[in-house]
Parts: sequence; structure tokens; C-alpha cells
Amino acid sequence: MKVSVISGDIIAFTSLNNKNKRYIESKISKLFTNLSSKYAVFCRLVKGDYMECVVEKPEHSLEIALQLKTFIKSLELENEQTNKRFKYFKNYGIRLAVSIGTLNRYDKKKGIIDGEAIYMSGRKINDESTHDKKRVVIKNTFFFISKNEKWNEEFQAFFALFDFILNKATAKQCEVLFYKLQGFSEKEISKKMQITQPVVNQHSLSVGWNSIETAIKHYRQTFKIN
Repeated sequence: MKVSVISGDIIAFTSLNNKNKRYIESKISKLFTNLSSKYAVFCRLVKGDYMECVVEKPEHSLEIALQLKTFIKSLELENEQTNKRFKYFKNYGIRLAVSIGTLNRYDKKKGIIDGEAIYMSGRKINDESTHDKKRVVIKNTFFFISKNEKWNEEFQAFFALFDFILNKATAKQCEVLFYKLQGFSEKEISKKMQITQPVVNQHSLSVGWNSIETAIKHYRQTFKIN
């Protein structure tokens, strides 16, 4: 079966204090429940900082990946002033690789995910991991992978642009973008965040929501046809 697999690695997670780790794990668990109710998706968290999501309808994988990215970056953690790696989490949040491919075996109840799609996304994340490295160098955090070179050429460029935008975005901008991706109106977002609607609109404009929405529509159409 052709699916999309999203593999993710939370940046600098192992260096965080236990309170922050538990908070992140709790929030991600709730997000997974939310995503599974909205989409045909199965997500699991492995060892606290590594995630795998199977998206049965590949056309939704970009918007789901963006929700994961913006959600993690919007989390408010206890500040760790003595932790030199804390800034990497705040700046980047999570490293994500989205693949389009096949799975030979997939059983949600038994937790079986096996096939080229998960191998591709998993290998990319492992190649980019900074675990156990004394010197942390983060260049990119958002990747697209498939066996189709035309798709790769087109969407790797899209993902590099999203990467640049989101890595520069503030926590509040990411929170607004997350709610937009979830389908909430600016009026609803202003109530949720307890800020005015013009402020929501400003955050939305600053992070380039209109362009992001257009790109998501193009991505959906591409993989709905294929």
C-alpha cells in the first residue's frame, strides 16, 4: 500500500530536565490523539524523543508534518539557563522527514510498520541526528523523500523553504500557524490564545500563512491524483 511516513526526532530532548521531558511527552500524546481523530493516521512515540506517523492518505502528510513542527515549537517549557543545548530545542523544536512510498506490512493494533516508506524517512532522520555529538551543527530540519525524482526535485525545495520560515518563527507565530492548520478561524484563535484578532492576523501574515496554504493545496492535489 502507498502511504506517507513521517519520522521525527526532537532536537536536544536528551539534554532537557525530566520535568520538561514529561511535559513534552504528555503534550505529544494528546496531539497524536487529536491527529488520529482528524486524519487516517497512526502515530507513536518511541523512547520519548523519536516519533513515527503513518499517513494512510499521503496528500495530508504535509499539513500533518507542519502541525507537528509548529506544535513542538510553540510549547512553553521551563527555562534551563545552564543547559547549553536548550537553545537548539527552542530554535528548531523537531527534525522531520516525510516520505512517500509503500509499506509491505502495516498493522496498527500490533504496532507493525515495515517497508520502504519507513526506511526512507527513518534513514534520513538518523543521518541528520545530532545525538551524542559534542558539537551540534543544525543546517536543516525538514525533509521530503520518495523514489520519484520529479517529486523530490519539486518538494525538497518546498520543504527547504518551510524549514527556513519555521526556524525563524517565534513560539507565538508557530502557535497561530498550528491553529490555522487545524482549521480554526482567526476569531477562534484569538479566544484560544487570549490575544486580539488583529494580533492573530499579524502573526499569520508574518509567518506567511497565505503562501503556506497555497503550497498545502498544491501538495494535496499532487498526491491525491497519484
